[in-house]
Amino acid sequence: MNADQGLFVPLILGILEGLTEFLPVSSTGHLLLAGHFFGLTQPATFVVLIQLGAILAIVTIYFAKLAMLVRDALTGKAYAWTFALSVILACLPAVAAGVLLRDFIQGALWESPMTICISLLVGGIVLLFVDRMPKRETYDDIYQYPWHLALIVGLFQMLSLIPGVSRSGATVVGAMLFGATKRSAAEFTFFVALPIMVGAFGYDLYKSRDLIDSSIALNVAIGFAAAFVVGAIVVRYLLDFVSKHGFAPFAWWRIAVGSAGIIALLVMR
Repeated sequence: MNADQGLFVPLILGILEGLTEFLPVSSTGHLLLAGHFFGLTQPATFVVLIQLGAILAIVTIYFAKLAMLVRDALTGKAYAWTFALSVILACLPAVAAGVLLRDFIQGALWESPMTICISLLVGGIVLLFVDRMPKRETYDDIYQYPWHLALIVGLFQMLSLIPGVSRSGATVVGAMLFGATKRSAAEFTFFVALPIMVGAFGYDLYKSRDLIDSSIALNVAIGFAAAFVVGAIVVRYLLDFVSKHGFAPFAWWRIAVGSAGIIALLVMR
């Protein structure tokens, strides 16, 4: 980051992280493109640390439901354990692939803006198609998702390791293709995001521990606060928005950003 950019960059990146983390538009893709086209960059440790703001946004909004699930699990209620196992099953494929392919993904793929733009464009077309196609909606209660649907969601989530695909977008598409309603698909991604993001945060924090110092403390604080506030707003209103408008607005946004990025990259050659 250039010195004359001051605190503007961490603020904008924090807002971008909070705004896009839970939308099916790829937060990583947007952050990387912001760095490539506009010079809005921070050390990798900054991106890792501000993710905690987005994590806490989920915990804050869903605190009552999370507390209820923990209470019911401790009192032996079967649905709570079944749901917990479904979330774990949905997380395992992406966790395994992420650990094994981390260096390749954050190296070759993160450094390819064309890959990101193509992923945004293609993912937007797929999301638009799935959103509009006639489907048999069988599952509308996330606590009753069968194990095979959770596993399918987990396998689709592996695609999100490609920057620009979107974790929430991949899980939503997988869930809807196999019978989930739009609202339940979106809500299930929140619960799946929590262990995935906590795990990714902890793993990246450990891998980057030698790079963390007090020099980026203020930037991290600003980015963290922005990601938390904006992320909480998104989580609070996203389900109602999806129930009314579906995922088409996000699909068109992906198509627009991906197309604009491809054109810009071709022109800049």
